[in-house]
Amino acid sequence: MNRISRTLSAAVGLVLAAGLAALPTTAAAAPAPAVQGYTATTGYAGSAAEDADNQAFYAAVMKSALAKQAATPYLKAVVVTYDASSAPTFRTQISQSAQIWNGSVTNVQLRSGTNADFRYYEGNDTRGSYASTDGHGSGYIFLDYAQNRQYNSTRVTAHETGHVLGLPDHYSGPCSELMSGGGPGTSCTNPYPNSTERSRVNSLWLRG
Repeated sequence: MNRISRTLSAAVGLVLAAGLAALPTTAAAAPAPAVQGYTATTGYAGSAAEDADNQAFYAAVMKSALAKQAATPYLKAVVVTYDASSAPTFRTQISQSAQIWNGSVTNVQLRSGTNADFRYYEGNDTRGSYASTDGHGSGYIFLDYAQNRQYNSTRVTAHETGHVLGLPDHYSGPCSELMSGGGPGTSCTNPYPNSTERSRVNSLWLRG
């Protein structure tokens, strides 16, 4: 909780919508200072810097969603709004991954709409698919064409969405663990978070 507080303090004065507005119209050309990718080189387990940047992204999305929820305090779950209009090729997979997460957790729900808390983009990138953040709370999810032909696209999308909900990569995990990403290989098609991942997301979003 201390790390989240520090991250939020660093992001004081930033408005998530303004950060997103600064993104390029084509994410293929977008700089990604820090990314949480779907695949990793052999033996790579992620880094503290990546975890911290991902935490900043998650914290800012939560802050944005909670600010809007203040107008509807009767809602039992925090609603996080996403915009998939810049990733039309993956509209079905994005919708499926949202349904998977919505059926897996109770304290946060994903909805498609305007005035989004985060956005999806598509294109070609040698880094593959990733959740990108500038380290100051704004970010987006990028879906790479080639990687989504190689790996199960719904799993890739659900995995990257897991970063927005606060989960880090864990490449050494089994196929049953969504955040193991591409670690188990291309034969792994599981798009569902396991019980530990579901519990962690529910815990993170319980009280904002």
